[in-house]
Amino acid sequence: MLKQRVFTALVLTGSFLLVLFFLPWYIFACFVSVIFCVAAWEWARLSGINSQIGRIVYAFLLLSLSAGGYWWSDWGSDTAFVQSILIVACCWWAFSFFWIQGYPSSSVIWGGMIPRALMGVLVIVPAWIASTYIYSRDNGHWLILFIVFLVASADIGAYFTGRAFGVRKLAPDVSPGKSWEGVWGGLVAAVLLATLFNFIFQAGYWLPLLAIAIPTSLVSVIGDLLESMVKRHAGVKDSSQLLPGHGGVLDRIDGLVAAVPVFTLAYISTPWHL
Repeated sequence: MLKQRVFTALVLTGSFLLVLFFLPWYIFACFVSVIFCVAAWEWARLSGINSQIGRIVYAFLLLSLSAGGYWWSDWGSDTAFVQSILIVACCWWAFSFFWIQGYPSSSVIWGGMIPRALMGVLVIVPAWIASTYIYSRDNGHWLILFIVFLVASADIGAYFTGRAFGVRKLAPDVSPGKSWEGVWGGLVAAVLLATLFNFIFQAGYWLPLLAIAIPTSLVSVIGDLLESMVKRHAGVKDSSQLLPGHGGVLDRIDGLVAAVPVFTLAYISTPWHL
């Protein structure tokens, strides 16, 4: 199992870096579209859509909404339109934390197939638009890489801090292993990464960079918890078995789908430009 996990991780990492840095922008757009289409297909399963046709239709619908939204923004040129979508997404992630804290009682509201399917729209569509938009900015490939590192550092920091010092449970009915101490440890790791990033690139915007990194790392925890909550309600361990040793695509990007819209909105709202 360990060899399988390592091999899958190396293939995924190599493919991601190749597409991000060495291939044309439209290949990256297609790569991201495939990832989010698969994630939408997996979310359809978590929503209770049992037929393969239904899951494919759901994935195609979310892809169409994402592509349509990006086209409507004039391929990312209309920043105000993109910003309005991101504001809705950020409000959604803030609101979803109350459902996570209230689980399992909150499932009375969102536990049906249609509410869960609508949740998937709010989870996946803004993330697709935000990732495509941020990639189109100056040095967008470095910004995408920074988001990935930011979420990974917050996750790693939370894991080790939680293991060492975790006492107060964050959402015991959703993810018993997560603690508030782990959240703060992940936040410290994200701050350290932002500081290192600022030093390496001599960005000169340390405080605005922290203003971006802190909410991004915090909301990535909510993304992780939301998927865990929906999986628990659906009675499954993984979103799928597409990635050997790693579960599904959603299991790997659950923090990112929450983090990318928040990062992008914060990036638009600050004077910092790498």
